[in-house]
Parts: sequence; structure tokens; C-alpha cells
Amino acid sequence: MAVTDPRKPVDVPAASPRNPGDEAPAGSPGTGENVCPVCRGTGSAQGKACVNCGGTGKVITGIGGA
Repeated sequence: MAVTDPRKPVDVPAASPRNPGDEAPAGSPGTGENVCPVCRGTGSAQGKACVNCGGTGKVITGIGGA
């Protein structure tokens, strides 16, 4: 097993942009994609891109329960 040098900086991936409806960054443990409750997954609300999901129709929410 390889041992990493604790003195070397660790490459941290750039954070993906979050939308107002996201509860956490994408890929966070205990989260997953869910249908946007505002646009119901269409990506648009009132003829414009949904501001809650950024027009994707998806939001990141917590899964499970604790």
C-alpha cells in the first residue's frame, strides 16, 4: 500500500456550481439528484429557466435520514 506524503498539497477538484435549490454540492456523501420541486423537472417555470435548479430540472438533496 502506498503512503502519501502529508506535506504535499492534495489536489482538490473544483466545486461544481450550486443552484439555489441544492442542499449540498454534487457528489457530497449522503446526497443525490432529485426532481426540482419548483419546475417539476422541466427546467422552466413561467416561460423562463427555473431559478431554483438553474434550468436543469434537478436539485441535489439529502437522502436517507439521520
